[in-house]
Amino acid sequence: MGFPGKKVTKILFIVFLSGLLIVFITAGVLIINTWGRTVIQVDIRQNLNIIHLSTFAEPPQFAIWLEHLETDDLKTIFVTHRVATGDWEGKPDVPNALPLWSELFRGNNDSKGSGSGRASDLVITGATPKEDYFSIRAEVRVGSEWICWIEMNLAGDFNEAFPEFDIETYYEDEYSRGQPSLLYRSEIKAVENMTFSPILEAQTIWENGIVRVEPVSEGVTTARYVFDTINISIIRPKPRLIEKYKIDNY
Repeated sequence: MGFPGKKVTKILFIVFLSGLLIVFITAGVLIINTWGRTVIQVDIRQNLNIIHLSTFAEPPQFAIWLEHLETDDLKTIFVTHRVATGDWEGKPDVPNALPLWSELFRGNNDSKGSGSGRASDLVITGATPKEDYFSIRAEVRVGSEWICWIEMNLAGDFNEAFPEFDIETYYEDEYSRGQPSLLYRSEIKAVENMTFSPILEAQTIWENGIVRVEPVSEGVTTARYVFDTINISIIRPKPRLIEKYKIDNY
């Protein structure tokens, strides 16, 4: 008759090997799930001091979208909820909050983009970020090339060039837009470990149903610094056994 402790030791050893095998299998699955995949990550740091100086002291409205350099197709990867839905808490729609994004994505899907492509009806919305740091990711094909566009407006950031009411012309900023919406741009290539810094490209203005994209005027002051930094990085997706969502797989 054998010593019972040997059986227990054998069972524990088998259980240990089984657990070790499960760990290796799980690790292998996670590696396979991220192999050959690429993610565009956009990180934005907001200047809360400038935001609090505006009339409403509310965070800016903004949208981030990608334009494919080959097909010119447009894909929104994030837009604040109010702009996407037109829900302004009892106020009428504010068409000049993000004029360019609204023209591209709230019109029909054949709207021409910053290039000549078509706008997708895919919209990833979220509450207006109130913290100073914001990050969003979108998965794309390895090696694909894009233009990343970011449009931003801080309501109520009036200044001398863009007053709430101009006593000389009797012009009233009925939508409390303040300074014009600003448009940032960066060409990117989805190659792991590459980084990009969007530049301030233009200002966007809605007037009587017409959207204008024009050089940033000298009258734009604090609006230039609402976003302290904007960084775009190309990374591999974090390993997950179950994907929560996939924004894009272009």
